Amino acid sequence: MSVRHALLALLSDGPKYGLQLRQEFESRTGEVWPLNVGQVYTTLQRLERDGLVQSEDADEDGPQKGFRITQGGKTELDAWLQTPPDLSSPPRDELVVKVLVARQVPGVDVHGLIQRHRRYLVELMQQWTRLKESDAGTDLSFGLAVDAELYRLDSVVRWLDAADGRIKRASLDPPQAAELPLPRARRRVEVRSHD
Repeated sequence: MSVRHALLALLSDGPKYGLQLRQEFESRTGEVWPLNVGQVYTTLQRLERDGLVQSEDADEDGPQKGFRITQGGKTELDAWLQTPPDLSSPPRDELVVKVLVARQVPGVDVHGLIQRHRRYLVELMQQWTRLKESDAGTDLSFGLAVDAELYRLDSVVRWLDAADGRIKRASLDPPQAAELPLPRARRRVEVRSHD
């Protein structure tokens, strides 16, 4: 998650101070991702160093120091909003790594491991669904964040199901070494020496 760009987005509608930015970040993201106020101020210092924000009163420090976005910050924010995230390489997902390496660990019941993780994920999905239903659609940001999490968890459960099936099939029908065609003999070219 880019806290840097989220803060620029919050500053795009007017100057704010750090505590206000933290509160607005949490509010606009459905209070799903808490943000440490220290992280806000550290990020603001870096944004100011990079010329993307400017403090309202450079002589003041502390929680009431206001910040505003600069033209460079607006350009940076627009570029971030318009550029799709780089999803060309899969993220290093702990659960995927766990399943991949568990296959090689002697004595590990990979099917049982997958089912244990699957049950946990389904329970999480049920919890998120209850939270969403209790909200009754009054907080759009929260509803969107919950929908994203439910879709993410659903995709992980689907992957676990597919992985379990593939691993079961592989154990029933182990792959045989494919016979590769022999390479064609290259024509030998003799080089005669000129004496």
